[in-house]
Amino acid sequence: MIQFPISGVETYWWLPVLVAFLISSLTSMGGVSGAFLILPFQISFLGFTGPAVSPTNMFYNIVAIPSGVYRYYREGRMVWTLTWTTITGTLPGVFLGALIRINYLPDPEAFKVFVGAVLLYIGIRLLHDILKRRKNERNNSTNGGQFRVAPLHSNMRRIGYEFNGEPYYASTVGLLSLSFIVGIIGGTYGIGGGAIIAPFLVAVFGLPVHTVAGAALLGTFMTSVAGVVFYSAIAPFYSGSNLAISPDWMLGGLFGVGGAMGMYVGARLQRFVPARAIKAILVICMFFIAIKYVIDIFYK
Repeated sequence: MIQFPISGVETYWWLPVLVAFLISSLTSMGGVSGAFLILPFQISFLGFTGPAVSPTNMFYNIVAIPSGVYRYYREGRMVWTLTWTTITGTLPGVFLGALIRINYLPDPEAFKVFVGAVLLYIGIRLLHDILKRRKNERNNSTNGGQFRVAPLHSNMRRIGYEFNGEPYYASTVGLLSLSFIVGIIGGTYGIGGGAIIAPFLVAVFGLPVHTVAGAALLGTFMTSVAGVVFYSAIAPFYSGSNLAISPDWMLGGLFGVGGAMGMYVGARLQRFVPARAIKAILVICMFFIAIKYVIDIFYK
């Protein structure tokens, strides 16, 4: 057993590695780092409930995500215009979300309500998209399985790219606005925003799930770096509040090692898994945790 200094968690060193590997292997196929599931694991199983759990979760993203992004890049499925647009919108929101988490949601019970509401909303959006057949899902499973993207003309009004011979477009202003809101939620929750932006890119903008995964992961990585830096920078200002604000580097690092291995595996396998199956897996995970937190509220 290892005692982690900042969080106070005591557990086996291999447990965070194993949990992160299993979760990220599954979720990275949908462009999600798995942080949205690892955070409830830290809260409910490890008992890590303070504000420091959010930047610890973000540090997991920093360690884990590069392997998945590298795999998507190698396979020619990084949509760079989509990536930089979402990052530009998300970063300011992450800083605001961090302040909300520390000043208004330091209590673990209140934070559980917030987490449950976010996961439930994401799950409903994804379930709606699963039940409503979309043209892009049919495209993902046809056209010879090329699974490569090519840029189309993009400007301040819209961004575009081609996937398997089909053009896709999204409003630039819409993406920036959505990304800002996602940044606030992601900064508060400690997930960097990827778990929220990926489902919205698919369900709202109609983009193929096999093309948003790389962009969502890289965006999550960038915003997580900003989040960890911000939490660490403001930690001294809360030194008298008895709240741990800085991330637990050792715990987050162990989660990150397992996540890095899992994300590479998930990114490698994604092209062989139907889009609807990927979304269904994510919906089940999110509903399970959201319902658990709702039950905890009424039967604590």
